Amino acid sequence: MPKKTFVLDTNILLHTPQALFVFEDNCVVIPLAVIEEIDNQKRRQDEIGRNAREVSRLLDEMRALGDLSKGVPLPDGGTLRIEVNHSRWSELPDSLDVLDHSKPDNRILAIALSLSRKEDQAPVVLVSKDLNLRLKADVLGLNAEDLYNDKVDFESLYSGQAEVVLAKEELDGFYRNRSLPKPEAKLFPNQFAVMKCLEHPSLSGLAKASGGVLLPMIHQAGQECFGLRSRNKEQNFAMELLLDESTKIVTLAGGAGTGKTLLALAAGLEQVLETELYDKLLVTRPVIPLDRQDLGFLPGDKKEKIRPWMQPIFDNLEYLFRASTTRNTSRNSNSHAADRGGTIDIESYLALTGRIELEALSYIRGRSIARQFILVDEAQNCSAHAIKTLLTRVGEGSKIVFTGDIQQIDHPYLDSASNGLTILIEKVKRSELSGHVTLLKGERSAVAELGATLL
Repeated sequence: MPKKTFVLDTNILLHTPQALFVFEDNCVVIPLAVIEEIDNQKRRQDEIGRNAREVSRLLDEMRALGDLSKGVPLPDGGTLRIEVNHSRWSELPDSLDVLDHSKPDNRILAIALSLSRKEDQAPVVLVSKDLNLRLKADVLGLNAEDLYNDKVDFESLYSGQAEVVLAKEELDGFYRNRSLPKPEAKLFPNQFAVMKCLEHPSLSGLAKASGGVLLPMIHQAGQECFGLRSRNKEQNFAMELLLDESTKIVTLAGGAGTGKTLLALAAGLEQVLETELYDKLLVTRPVIPLDRQDLGFLPGDKKEKIRPWMQPIFDNLEYLFRASTTRNTSRNSNSHAADRGGTIDIESYLALTGRIELEALSYIRGRSIARQFILVDEAQNCSAHAIKTLLTRVGEGSKIVFTGDIQQIDHPYLDSASNGLTILIEKVKRSELSGHVTLLKGERSAVAELGATLL
């Protein structure tokens, strides 16, 4: 007999279709109400719709293994069954009889409770991302859990930096030789080290781990990048990664006002418009509405539909172009600086040059993006699958940057532990191609910092 029986809620499959196969040698039960809900979502032109179609395809393939209502074998030794009996309402307590029996959540509850009351039934666990459904299950005496195999421990998330204590002789050797073999503390590739002197704690230095040694940082504090200067060591770390051609994947996490998007845009503009290391700056972000109004309900063409979602990007671009105009005017250069910010608006400039592209995440699938600086803003609202899709779009000579605040999730099926940005940070930290920095200090304004800290 299976060790446990897991009853899956609809949101589990809409979040991760492969959840069908993660329960090892246990029994997986899908109530028929779940199939009905999945069918209602399959026409959506977003990730939820794609996942709904993927679940339907997987279940259709498994029909060849036997009768789904009686159970079919799973690869790891368990079984999968679609439960068709939703009529055992007598199993529910009288206090729930007043509830609407047509509600899928109540039908799923009835199935889980009915299974748990069978004498020969293995322990039943209801798996759902719906907090209220888990709460109702708990009240009824059912064991209810979230799906944990897609989560990481975000409380101890990799920060991209570590403190390293060195003897004064070692610290002097680092500055003398411009390198130092990695100390006893194990550092990941492109991780930053805050070096402290053992004998004189006031002596310190900053370095980056690369190729088995600690190396001095190339980007120095106070150095300009498209008119922008870093204001703290974490911002300096971020700029080091953003301007490093060999670091192809950069992740920046941090709260509101820490400068994630602004730094990434400045580095992208510098390397597209000034050094011409890349042909184009591509900025994208997931469209996650706070109400029921979706992208398709907004008037106008694609450019007009995207405009409201891209307003934060325009705000940052306007700030950067003003800063860069001031810098280039003082140089009296012949560059395109005269066209920035002061003489034409940002949208006109973007249309004129064609070097900066703003795109909704929905339109990225299927593209192959070569020689571009790609910025994915608000990446905490991307699922792991969406992050994978973006990474596989990166072509030869491109760099991709993900920015986001893992404490600010708007996606209905994601949280701080399961969003794509958190998972990406942990998955790629051992790669020589990647680098990460968690920004700590808000630099937008004193008001913004107060709001982020206290509220």
